[in-house]
Amino acid sequence: MKVCLLVIGKTDVEFVRAGIAEYEKRLKYYIPYEMKVIPDVRNTKNMSEIQQKEREGELLLGQLETADYIILLDEKGNEYTSKAFANFLAQKMLTSMKRLVFIIGGPYGFSEEVYKRANMKISLSKMTFSHQMVRMIFTEQLYRAMTILKGEPYHHE
Repeated sequence: MKVCLLVIGKTDVEFVRAGIAEYEKRLKYYIPYEMKVIPDVRNTKNMSEIQQKEREGELLLGQLETADYIILLDEKGNEYTSKAFANFLAQKMLTSMKRLVFIIGGPYGFSEEVYKRANMKISLSKMTFSHQMVRMIFTEQLYRAMTILKGEPYHHE
């Protein structure tokens, strides 16, 4: 199974880029992983929030394959402990699923079409983080989940 993190817009904060790169480097020993970056929607000043979400939604949906299992990183999603998230991933790895896709939406969230296509939603916290920080936090949590599944000492109880 491959894990894909689908995001809109590049990461321009250097320490966040460095953090993402560090956890991506560590992840390659555990699971096939990639972060796909969709360029920001242009001319958003002339768009309503709904129009921007719809355009971003079209771009996101264009990156998905029919068999993908889609999980939105959404404030209204289910929250997991790190161990529960690791167990969730372990269950998904036991299936014949080829690609597990996590999606971080744009500044206004997701379009209705993206919500309809999603299989589930996960919240990383009740707190709000910048979209760029969520990328790093998610990548670290994915790495943490892999070390939990392998019984390695990265995660302390």
